[in-house]
Amino acid sequence: MATFVVLPAWALVLAAYVGTMVWTMQISFTDSKLLPVDTYVGFDQYERLFSSTRWLVSLQNVAIFGVLFIAGSLVVGFLLAVALDQHVRFENTLRTIFLYPYAMSFIVTGLIWQWLMNPGLGIQKAVQNWGWESFRFDWAVNREMAIYAVVIAGIWQASGLVMALMLAGLRGIDADLWKATRIEGIPPWRVYLFIIVPMLRPLIITAVVLLSIGVVKAFDLVVALTSGGPGIASEVPAKFIMDYLFTRQNIGLATAAATVMLITVASVLTPWLYFEYFRKARPRGAA
Repeated sequence: MATFVVLPAWALVLAAYVGTMVWTMQISFTDSKLLPVDTYVGFDQYERLFSSTRWLVSLQNVAIFGVLFIAGSLVVGFLLAVALDQHVRFENTLRTIFLYPYAMSFIVTGLIWQWLMNPGLGIQKAVQNWGWESFRFDWAVNREMAIYAVVIAGIWQASGLVMALMLAGLRGIDADLWKATRIEGIPPWRVYLFIIVPMLRPLIITAVVLLSIGVVKAFDLVVALTSGGPGIASEVPAKFIMDYLFTRQNIGLATAAATVMLITVASVLTPWLYFEYFRKARPRGAA
């Protein structure tokens, strides 16, 4: 009986998600421009896509952004959680301050950091006015550093979420564990690195999944902070897809790019889901 009750919901999910994904992939094999058409051109759109310098740069940028953003957010968030776990004064106030950036949209975060990295208005101008005229912090308009400016803004926003997750995990650690490590004379950094971090593995996985979603969807932060520039220096796949879908009226190329991203995400997510949730437990006597 319960199966029949949920059948409409499953049908809606299949139609809304799986159906639209299949339709998107089908369009990527056509010569669609402003509107979808049925003129099939095989893999021409994919050949054009991977011959595009803009697309290759966007792939490189999303790889740089993804690695640094996830690693940086995990490290900064964990360190903030460790600091707050020492029961410092005004803990509630500090926790709110650190978590507040995550409550803002990526658009707001991008605009804030666009101002901070503006050579004529932000941090660079303030420090130069203090007498350090050689100081430079113009990353948002620097071709070589633009993608790293996006990384900094992303870490600033997302580290508060990681902090909240890690702090909840740290507060669940048995106090007797800390007493035992103090008696044994184990340095705190070794306790955190070799005991606490493995115990927080489920929370770390949750944080990585949430941060990875932000990496794949990185569009509004880039648009607000650098607009993909200077030139195409901070271009990312999401912006490439949106530009070709709505501005350049090339639906075929945009859906080809979206399909590549879908296949990439699925190829990473599927093995992880298998090893985490679907792999059968080893027999007790297995090595």
